[in-house]
Amino acid sequence: MLRYERLADDIRAQIAHGTLRAGERLPSIRQLAQGHGVSAATAVEAYLQLEREGIVVARARSGYFVHAPSSPSPTIKAPPKRAPGPVRNPALQHVLAMLAREDVFPLHSGTPGPSLLPQAALAASLGRCMRHARTASFDYAPPQGHEVLRRQIAQRYAHVGATVSPDEIVITAGTMEAIHLALRTVTVPGDVVLVETPTYHGILQTLAALKLKVVETPNRPGQGIDVERLGQLLAQNAVKAAVLVPNFNNPLGSLTSDADKQALLKHCARHGTIVIEDDIYGEMAWSGQRPSPLRRWDTDGIVISCGSFSKILAPGLRVGWMAGGAWTDELTRAKYFSTVSSASLPQLAIADYLRQHDLERHLRRLRKTVADNAHRLRDAIYRQWPPGTRVSDPRGGLSLWLQLPSPGGGVALFEAALEKGIGTSPGVLFSRNGDHADCLRISCGLPWDDRLDRAVKQLGLLARHVC
Repeated sequence: MLRYERLADDIRAQIAHGTLRAGERLPSIRQLAQGHGVSAATAVEAYLQLEREGIVVARARSGYFVHAPSSPSPTIKAPPKRAPGPVRNPALQHVLAMLAREDVFPLHSGTPGPSLLPQAALAASLGRCMRHARTASFDYAPPQGHEVLRRQIAQRYAHVGATVSPDEIVITAGTMEAIHLALRTVTVPGDVVLVETPTYHGILQTLAALKLKVVETPNRPGQGIDVERLGQLLAQNAVKAAVLVPNFNNPLGSLTSDADKQALLKHCARHGTIVIEDDIYGEMAWSGQRPSPLRRWDTDGIVISCGSFSKILAPGLRVGWMAGGAWTDELTRAKYFSTVSSASLPQLAIADYLRQHDLERHLRRLRKTVADNAHRLRDAIYRQWPPGTRVSDPRGGLSLWLQLPSPGGGVALFEAALEKGIGTSPGVLFSRNGDHADCLRISCGLPWDDRLDRAVKQLGLLARHVC
């Protein structure tokens, strides 16, 4: 038997005995070679043999993992053919109370765990700003935001092929304020707005607050926005704006292809529909290959692109932005009439962090950790939850979407979990009329530890009970 074959046998035995579990990361090539006293070439050949057998799987820029049995993807039914109408979803009334609770394990959280974010480096940046730019830190920022930060944001757009001028960027208090101001600028109460289903509940709450009517196009696991249906809806309705999340939609984590992004922009341009793009998860591609925003293909000037540092640096600093294009002046006035400007110190601190530190290095660690957590969660759900449970298999973002085998299973599990001190997000939160009652969103942004392991096992027991 060749050396690589013996090494492959050793790894097979560890997997068979449960020492290495499905979904877990395997040692790196260097670690494997050093640990077994073999060459790197032998370690590579052993992994290649196991990969050919389907026992391990290689993931770009992440290494080798024990192959986890696949679970069928959730199904997203096309919403009933409803006329455009207001958001009527009673479940949305309870979101704020849920977010305010500090006595639950936060599997409902939409942000990475604090330990995964560069808190020490950001604290140092805040300190430098207080020492060297104290007056500016305590003073009002310009309504459009500090130029030093707007320039850095524009540079990041350039890295993904999108031409954005610093002069068209307006700094906001996170992405949600950006979306709210954009909608307030381009619509009036009673206008029709298109969104995906499922989509982020904060978008739905904003539409409700602005008294806008809604139509929904499906977002499909693994495929993204249903562009054919989107085109049909635009042809049938006078849709003023579309609020879309093409890159790692929350809650599905699905990625809309470049071809579909270009097709949907053509549909919207043909029908005079303004696109408000929520690109908050664009930087969270687990492969490291950041997908392009819609803005890259916006040849008709119809896209307002919104983003934030909340998911990758610090949610509490509340620094987001709009790339406003032709609407920049109106958006700046809307920002001024709303809050005058965003706070100076967080803007200057993030600008300092981007100058002093390698953001890409931090993102590589963050993406890898979140991807690993997601794969471990999917494996645990496959093993511990009731048969028939379906789990999304995203390539980015911070959440998994689960479909339970009973019609109201998502709501029932949410309520049962809350009684046990575990927070989740029921699927009914993510649509205009409370659809997706069999679904649940859970976070994969928390670092894996004993507490998370226990919470997932507890959820599996509860799921078996309610389903």
